[in-house]
Amino acid sequence: MNTVEPIRKKSDIEKVKAILKKSSERNYLLFTLGINCGLRISDLLSLNVGDVKGRSYISLKEKKTGKYKKFPINSNLKPIISKFVKNRVDDEPLFLTIFNTRMGRVMAYKIINSACKKAGLDIAIGTHTMRKTFGYHHYKQYKDVAMLQMIFNHSNPKVTLRYIGIEQDEIEESYRNFYL
Repeated sequence: MNTVEPIRKKSDIEKVKAILKKSSERNYLLFTLGINCGLRISDLLSLNVGDVKGRSYISLKEKKTGKYKKFPINSNLKPIISKFVKNRVDDEPLFLTIFNTRMGRVMAYKIINSACKKAGLDIAIGTHTMRKTFGYHHYKQYKDVAMLQMIFNHSNPKVTLRYIGIEQDEIEESYRNFYL
């Protein structure tokens, strides 16, 4: 299995968002929510309309870990979600296919991968890229690996840094700035 990478440049994130916004409101929300909450794709795709409609928090039981997770919906996401779920019923899947079924992982992968390729990103992309992008930028903004470790339910900080690509970045940077 290949390891996917985070999208490190905010300008690249904006390119991907613009491409997805043009293609569909659903695809735009999938990506935007994914990079702003750090959920695994299995948890993102299991959300129903009622899990986000008119809510300030998203609460769920993680599929992989079985642990309960609750986090606030940020103020930038609220209007996007509100517009997307308007006139939809609470018990239907948040992300529907054209056949009115819950979107699956493969379709989500194709959407994200295609948009990233169109944006000219030359990195290993997958649905996990959204989770790693969240982690990478959360760490860059707050420099709090312990908080991120708790968000991701990782066993130790080293795992978290390696997971989001910071460990390798910092090693390479130390080499670039070291000279005897």
